[in-house]
Amino acid sequence: MNIQVDAKMGKALRVSQKSPDLDNLLIDVVDVAVPRPGPGQVLVEIVAAGVNPSDVKASLGHMPHAIWPRIPGRDFGGIVREGPSHMIGWEIWGGGGELGISQDGSHGKWMVLDQKAVRRKPKNFSMEEAGSIGVPFITAYEGLREAGGVQPTDVVLVCGGNGKVGQAVIQLATMAGAKVFAVEYNGQPLMGHANAPVEMLDSGTQDVAAIVREKTDGHGADIVFNTVGSPYFELANAAMAKQARQIFISTFDRAVPFDIFNFFRGRHKYIGIDTLALSSVDGARIFDKLKPKFEDGLLKPFPINPATCYRLQDAARAYATVLRGTPDRVLLKP
Repeated sequence: MNIQVDAKMGKALRVSQKSPDLDNLLIDVVDVAVPRPGPGQVLVEIVAAGVNPSDVKASLGHMPHAIWPRIPGRDFGGIVREGPSHMIGWEIWGGGGELGISQDGSHGKWMVLDQKAVRRKPKNFSMEEAGSIGVPFITAYEGLREAGGVQPTDVVLVCGGNGKVGQAVIQLATMAGAKVFAVEYNGQPLMGHANAPVEMLDSGTQDVAAIVREKTDGHGADIVFNTVGSPYFELANAAMAKQARQIFISTFDRAVPFDIFNFFRGRHKYIGIDTLALSSVDGARIFDKLKPKFEDGLLKPFPINPATCYRLQDAARAYATVLRGTPDRVLLKP
């Protein structure tokens, strides 16, 4: 990528080496030269940028393809400051798998972005709301798309329903008219928006698969969106209907017991989604699909809690908060 720089400086996070653990995150706030956009690029002033688990995991060395050193950050709400004259001043939103991983990302004051990834944010969104959408909704949308889409006749089980991806899945699935169940491990109520009632189940005290089957006349779940992975693998398999699809985006354990007989007799499909493989241009195309629904109010942004909007100097605390499971969407405001 041909990016020129000028003499102006801006604050940014810099990750130069693997951090030992969450209590000792090696994230520096540095002055960096403001990048100059090359052909086909724009310069974006970042106003708000979501912090995702993948940002934190990359700083812990769990993303072996991440380039060091780099400015992290995959999601953003910002303003175009340099580029084609008709784009100057656009308030934009976005997110991409290359940002903060293979090229400098959004956890700084300035970022260079491919013009093909530039999209105006929804007109009813604040900049903080715009910066919060990226990875969770891209992941949810892509997972459901790969599973063939959600139909009004589908039963959908969301494992980890109060996580940010889980909340996005619930919004999309209820918007499509599906019957939705969601699972958490401690009896939590549903924390996010839904377009229809969602039954929350407690995996710690309830037989989730049995309840799903009982309440669907023995049918089970047509789609299981497993946002957690191995802790819900056995439960999810037991809940799957004939020809059901299970979507994976993360896991704790890499190896799990697997009943091959039930798999092929059930004609099940397992789908892996890695949004690091989706560029900011891919994300922009997904946002094109989602934007009208956000503007119509069928989809809603995550609530913004001022207490979890951090300045760059508090980035280590923001990062640790994300991986320790805060229910709030965490943002950085450079």
